Amino acid sequence: MAAHAHYREAHPLVFVITHWINLVCMVMLAFSGFYIHYPFFDGFMGVARGMHFVAMFVIIINLTLRIILAFTVKTATQLGSREVETDIKNWLPQKENRHQFWPTVKYYLFLKKESPISAKYGSLQKIAYLATVPLTYLMAYTGFGLYGPTADWGFFAGGVDMVGGPMNMRIIHYFGMWVFIIFTMIHAYLANIYSFAPSRIIFAWKETVESEH
Repeated sequence: MAAHAHYREAHPLVFVITHWINLVCMVMLAFSGFYIHYPFFDGFMGVARGMHFVAMFVIIINLTLRIILAFTVKTATQLGSREVETDIKNWLPQKENRHQFWPTVKYYLFLKKESPISAKYGSLQKIAYLATVPLTYLMAYTGFGLYGPTADWGFFAGGVDMVGGPMNMRIIHYFGMWVFIIFTMIHAYLANIYSFAPSRIIFAWKETVESEH
């Protein structure tokens, strides 16, 4: 039997707040992005563009702050333990994750019945979450490359030329949006696959301690 504790030491309030900011910004970016791509009603383009760029600035600032906080805020790093260490240790290789990559892949492919129990984040979680960091910055870069006031800046114009023009940059930005939408859907599903305890702690900061076979 393995203990799964969803407690405040594992999710400090500041990380709950940054998670909320990410969610709100992602919803705003997706909605406004779809509208900019295909205006499905009239008279909203100016607001949609403003919403899109405000949300982009906020999410970039929020991400940068979250990276800084990883080096300063202490969280629980072991399942079932309230002992805390600097959060960055959750993102580095840990002995608890060793040799668990393929067992975790097999578990999610329904080829293995037992879920590998490791540190706070499993090996696949770390890879997926860390991948969102450069992808988020990439989305901001492609957005600036398409944005009129900044598209001619050398730093962004060079990227547009490198990918073959504004249309290709727009395609990269568009499919990048779908990567985040699909990631968010999978993330929400896997986070609550056993119960809604993870959502209660990360959204309402409400603790739940449970045990599962």
